[in-house]
Amino acid sequence: MAAIDELKRYLTEDLRQLEALEALLRQEKERLRQSDVRELQALTQQKNTLLDAFRERARLKIQALVAMGYRPERGAPSRFIQAAGLTELHRLWHQADTQLRRCQRANQENGRVLSHLQKRLARLTDIFRGGAGQQKLYGAKGEQTSMTSRSILASA
Repeated sequence: MAAIDELKRYLTEDLRQLEALEALLRQEKERLRQSDVRELQALTQQKNTLLDAFRERARLKIQALVAMGYRPERGAPSRFIQAAGLTELHRLWHQADTQLRRCQRANQENGRVLSHLQKRLARLTDIFRGGAGQQKLYGAKGEQTSMTSRSILASA
């Protein structure tokens, strides 16, 4: 039963840190909108610390599940927990999964905001370089590049 208690402890900590991560992602979105680079760097460090701890606990959760008799090749851990009749543990697992999905959606939204900012910066850079009226082509990764046409009239 020690593995069950460990797993409950890990899931409870996951929930606590996933809530903190979601709050950080909301702050990140606001800082992206404000273009506050210094604060974004601090938030990124905090996010990375939380994610590192989350990854380590994921490893520990799998070890606890294996100690309980779980076999990874037999399917999702949530099904194993539910089949074992561990109602509270299944509830915690489901809550953590739901919270993780909210964090993933918030992170994707922040990625879209960041992509928009990068495109805007690229357009401004084109304007400063004098390439605003030039045709655009798409590269292999989907990024836009300016098509420049220069005619060499003479060379020395």
